[in-house]
Amino acid sequence: MREIFEATIERLFADLATPAYVMGCEGGEWPADLWTALDESGFTLAGVSEALGGAEASWADMYVLVRSAGRYSVPAPVGEALLANWLLSKAGLEGRAGALSVASRADLTLDGEHVYGSAFAVPWGRNVEALVAIARSATGVPSVVLLQRSAASELTLCLNVAGEPRDDLGFTCAPVLAQAPLPNGIDANVLELGGAMLRAAQSAGALHALLDMTAAYAGERKQFGKAIGSFQAIQQQLAVFAEQAAAAGIAAEAAFAESRDVLAPLTIAAAKISTAEASSVGAGIAHSVHGAIGFTEEYPLHLLTRRLWAWRSEFGSASLWSQRLGSMICQGSSEQYWPLLTDHGQQPLTTFLSNPV
Repeated sequence: MREIFEATIERLFADLATPAYVMGCEGGEWPADLWTALDESGFTLAGVSEALGGAEASWADMYVLVRSAGRYSVPAPVGEALLANWLLSKAGLEGRAGALSVASRADLTLDGEHVYGSAFAVPWGRNVEALVAIARSATGVPSVVLLQRSAASELTLCLNVAGEPRDDLGFTCAPVLAQAPLPNGIDANVLELGGAMLRAAQSAGALHALLDMTAAYAGERKQFGKAIGSFQAIQQQLAVFAEQAAAAGIAAEAAFAESRDVLAPLTIAAAKISTAEASSVGAGIAHSVHGAIGFTEEYPLHLLTRRLWAWRSEFGSASLWSQRLGSMICQGSSEQYWPLLTDHGQQPLTTFLSNPV
């Protein structure tokens, strides 16, 4: 299934998500034709069980979808829709086609069939038809809820540094489209953890695209009569970049591979930290090698570097995930360290996601 996903999604994005097209979506313009193609392909329902209308793909299979979205700087919530539908399916709810996002930062109260509260920094919140969030009842019991975006009573438009919408939504007595108790074994912070995993994969894809672009430019740009890529200083920078991109890709793919019925918190934390560091190093080297042309709006380098800068802090920064990872390790004894490394997919999220600061 993974090979089919990869071949199909690469062709789709190569045809539609061209640099000119992505630039045209700067500032929150919705890519209607691109999303229609994604919708018709059924990719956003890949993680939904077959009984509920999906392909029942594993996260390991879906990794190539999210990585490709990062590689082509796709200006749409591809990963968010995958995560939202996966959680709906886990809660026993049908998957939803159409533009769908998640609200990982939300303060929502569920009162019967209605929701009150706010959702913050919702990816493409202004554009999507619906969003998935976790809401708590008056007794504190968490539930998975599906909300119509048009039911929001307030909408505050925001953009990240890459020009992607990250909007705040307020709800006052908003009817829920569907709801179900949060499944056993899945923590109320699952959307933050899942979002971190998505950004790690997107960053890995963007880093490899950026490395290819930078290496190609170094082979074409001539100085003192020969390509700048033949100079040892440039070669050394490209080697460092390649190491960082490879490490980021391995870490991100491991996070997806080890996330099965539940998400693997330790591996996801390591992936978020690794890809965030690689993003900083890789973007810096790319701009250094490209020189002045890399800072121009017409040249597509910034489509990748600005996304890397934005994604490294979304769903938790490297510092936050480093603190959580360190806290998790320090809470155990020396005898628990090896079992933690070999069985971390089963660690309880509640302990892991508590902020040590």
